[in-house]
Amino acid sequence: MKKITALVVSFLLPVVTFAQVVNAGYADSLIALANRWINTLTPLVIGAAMLFFLYGLMKFVLNSGNEDAKDEGKRIMIWGIIALFVMVSVWGLVRLLNQETGISAGGTISIPSVPIPR
Repeated sequence: MKKITALVVSFLLPVVTFAQVVNAGYADSLIALANRWINTLTPLVIGAAMLFFLYGLMKFVLNSGNEDAKDEGKRIMIWGIIALFVMVSVWGLVRLLNQETGISAGGTISIPSVPIPR
């Protein structure tokens, strides 16, 4: 185990040492790409949770005579509501933190750098 740790550290040491040389524009573009993906996927995931809830509701209503299927529909509806609540709550908390800290959506990130003597 010690040999593996030493090997990993020896490979990562140059990355840490020369981390300042990396182009900051690349990091900004990665963050912007992740932001676009998250902004695209968030409504889709919330929509999927809503469909999951509606599926449980249909299962509950259509199987009103069968108690087992009705209970399964209740469970699906409860988990759908929990998923919706968690997603919307996290979304709201992130928005609240953005407003309280003054971070604007779509802003730029300034990464401090040290001039490299040549």
